[in-house]
Amino acid sequence: MMSTLARGFKTWAERTAASLRRELDLEPTAPISPSRLAAFLEVQLWTPRDVPGLSKTSLDQLLKHDPSGWSAVACTVDGDDVVIYNPEHSAGRQASDIAHELAHIILGHEPGKIVLSQDGSMVMRSFDLQQEEEANCLGWTILLPREALAAAVRARQSTPDIARLYGVSERLVQYRRGITGVDIVAARTRRRRSA
Repeated sequence: MMSTLARGFKTWAERTAASLRRELDLEPTAPISPSRLAAFLEVQLWTPRDVPGLSKTSLDQLLKHDPSGWSAVACTVDGDDVVIYNPEHSAGRQASDIAHELAHIILGHEPGKIVLSQDGSMVMRSFDLQQEEEANCLGWTILLPREALAAAVRARQSTPDIARLYGVSERLVQYRRGITGVDIVAARTRRRRSA
């Protein structure tokens, strides 16, 4: 699939991740907590249990019968930004889901629309491929910026170790390792030093 990201977007995402760490008084390579970032952005984090008026049937569908069928959504409730996330996912997946939705907010994307029907069931939003790709790129970069990943790779940390340190999934670490090229740079550096 061809990328829909504008030229320079990945570089902008790296700069934004670094800027957010500075604003939160974090070192450039420090892990960032999605809940701390949400608080800084004045975004409330909810699970479906926090959604007013959501029926027990809908709660059961979202959290018991089909918890793998959804991840998270950013929306506006009474003028406040809210991210509703799936608490049934792993901690690493939750971090990714929340960061993705916070990225939508940072990027100024149109908030998701959640509609509660008369019976209390919930209907989610539409899908915009470009906005989703932008939110993935920015969210994942915020969680694991290139500078932090490069430092971990230079220190010869394993993918599982990096995932634990940054509170993300191993899959996200592997993706970021591939997209940033940090392993290639580290290997070249090692070869030059050993020559």
